[in-house]
Amino acid sequence: MTVSTCIPAGTPGATWLNEALAGVARDPDSVTRAFAFAARKVGRAPLRPDTDPGGVVHGTVDDAARAALVVGLADAVGVGMGGATAVGVDADRDYADRLVLLYRQGDGAERRGVLRGLDALTERGDLGPASDPAVPVTAGLDLAADALRTNDPSLVAAAVGPFGARYLDQHTWRHAILKLVFQGVSLRAASGLDRRADDELARMARDFAAERRAAGRSVPEDLDRLTNDRP
Repeated sequence: MTVSTCIPAGTPGATWLNEALAGVARDPDSVTRAFAFAARKVGRAPLRPDTDPGGVVHGTVDDAARAALVVGLADAVGVGMGGATAVGVDADRDYADRLVLLYRQGDGAERRGVLRGLDALTERGDLGPASDPAVPVTAGLDLAADALRTNDPSLVAAAVGPFGARYLDQHTWRHAILKLVFQGVSLRAASGLDRRADDELARMARDFAAERRAAGRSVPEDLDRLTNDRP
């Protein structure tokens, strides 16, 4: 779901976002202020209120607005436009530095916005192959790793979207998936789950379930997605 489908055209929120994106195109430094104001301008409603009323799994409207700003920033500084040339490398480095600053200086919601923006760039095909990661990917992996160390379910969920599914190494990805289960977050948050699930993750899930049963605790239904049809 794109931000354009979440903020009806002609509303104050949509008008503000369009103006903010135009501002970023003129002056990339303006993204910092736009990030800070996004929630009060577009709201914090969940993107899929019927199935995700807390906005943890699929994010919120302000997540989507900030993701759009991350994409707009990439366009403004020319990420990927210069290829492997010195200009392209400099643009990628500049962009990575800006993303890290937005994340490090932001609150939890702003950090989610950076991660959701990386998802949008991944889906657009702007970040390159996992076998030869560009500078923004390396920076993004550091930010995803930071998110996965937190106890904030919404940050963990944001770290296993399309960007995480494409670029996280298998060991980190497995532990991220189990952390979702431990936190009670639906595995619908994890992109590419069926593609990346493997026998080692199934073993880890069975061990986790056994520990829960031994402690007299309930076993999350989502674990079935990780263990079914695996020896």
